Amino acid sequence: MSLIATLARLEAVSTGRAQPIATVRHRRLSERPLVFVPLTTAGEAGAPLGALVGTDRDAPHLLVVPQPRDRDLRFAFLSELADIVLPYIDTYAEDVEAAERNETDPETGKRVKVEVELCADAPQLILPSRAGVDFVRLLGRSMRFRRTAEQDPETPYPAPPRVPLLGRWLTHFGERARVPGSSLLLAMTDVLARHWATGQSTLEDQHLGALLAWIAPPQGETGAEAALRAELARDAQGQLLCPPAGPATDPAFDNKLLAPAFERYDRARTALAAAEDGLEADDRLGDLTAAEREIRALVESRTRPTWDAVWRGLDLVRELPEAGRVEERWTRDRWSFTGHRDRVAAGEPPQPRRDDAVTAANKLAAREREQARLEAQEALDDPLVMAGRRLSGEAFAGEVTEVVMAYSEGKRPSPRPLVTVRTDDRPHLGERAKVFRSLGGKPQSAEFVGYEEALDKGDEDGGVGEDGRDAGALLVLRVLDKMGRGKEPEEGSVPEKGDLVCFTLFEHEQRGGAKLPDPEETPWTHGGPPGEQVSEAADPLTEEDVL
Repeated sequence: MSLIATLARLEAVSTGRAQPIATVRHRRLSERPLVFVPLTTAGEAGAPLGALVGTDRDAPHLLVVPQPRDRDLRFAFLSELADIVLPYIDTYAEDVEAAERNETDPETGKRVKVEVELCADAPQLILPSRAGVDFVRLLGRSMRFRRTAEQDPETPYPAPPRVPLLGRWLTHFGERARVPGSSLLLAMTDVLARHWATGQSTLEDQHLGALLAWIAPPQGETGAEAALRAELARDAQGQLLCPPAGPATDPAFDNKLLAPAFERYDRARTALAAAEDGLEADDRLGDLTAAEREIRALVESRTRPTWDAVWRGLDLVRELPEAGRVEERWTRDRWSFTGHRDRVAAGEPPQPRRDDAVTAANKLAAREREQARLEAQEALDDPLVMAGRRLSGEAFAGEVTEVVMAYSEGKRPSPRPLVTVRTDDRPHLGERAKVFRSLGGKPQSAEFVGYEEALDKGDEDGGVGEDGRDAGALLVLRVLDKMGRGKEPEEGSVPEKGDLVCFTLFEHEQRGGAKLPDPEETPWTHGGPPGEQVSEAADPLTEEDVL
């Protein structure tokens, strides 16, 4: 946690209201996101109980499993979910635009530009909390390997037709959510906590109701009081006024309301199956319908408050202007979405249960690279985030006091101007350390030459300015690039005296790592090539092997 975030939390405790830790929005919000509020059965993380899902704030789709232990009812729930989610995804898969991408020519081995299709936009799933994102990933893993009756007529428990396809898409969204900066699948608690600091712990921030209570407390209440009420307040029946953000449910709800409703449903279904004539069957069917209607009402009572809270969170985050580099990260999400769309259309098999060594290493390297890129871009887009990096010694800002033209040595001398910057920051600069500033959206690098004492500039007050404050340190930097190819630097490529500049010690663009071997060339130390036959097991342990 940065010093800025720590100070913001302390101020939130003091003022009783969450404090902003960002001045712009660092995540993309779609104009038409799909909000998904799931519930699961207690003790069975993979058994769905119900959900609210949809893109219309005022008309969500309520999906319920009246008896989660019944496989057929769970499959019916997943089929209904597929009928909502897949058409939403298809609306973005059909609208494409032309784009260029670098690919390797199989004949020459050189990188060439080819024109391909890129989806003009991408779908976005919004979940209430991080636990909901984990549930989406679990659902995807449980569905993508299911076989339908059309695929395998002899499969013992065939899944509905589009359930495996939904599993593949949910797996892709879940994997993409692990990439820092991606916005295809977002947890509302994480989005809010990225832009506001509360006076509670990060674990407590995963309660959506408590988090919103800190950000926008009711009139006359502090954030702490409103958050405590959101977490603990109960009605006359002992039920939470603000249910958890899912997918878990409150034990009091499970024991007092849900379990008796399940029992009534089971009794009604048993009685319907045992009915002997049509008149009796009609009566039993009415009882079963009433029991199912009761369970639907219970599920809606637990999910609707969270549904409304998610949309309130979206309203709060939309008030912030979008950061400049969010569109760049969203473009990478669009490439990811387009690539998975093409794999599905080509009939490729679903994602494997476990990645091979090369794929796993590539994923890890990509996530590390995207994390560093995200941290750099957020600092460049947001002065408040950059202030945290300056306080930690990873950046500095100041005024240019002098510019001296100098040139490199060699047959063709290149401009290497010396720029002196007066700053109050204390960056951790080593000998010949490289620093960077953003110039027209591109990083310009400079080299730290050394410190210049304020007294050497004729400051008779011993480094104190006219306003009586510390004049700060004088840093001498040598500009290295982005000045054109001529003998004289291009206009605007070198800071001028009096300019306010900001340099960072971290790079703005991340470099790729070493090239990994192809999956077919995986060494035996890492499991061998994918699909290779596993060697025979060792001889079983016998009594003679034990001393």
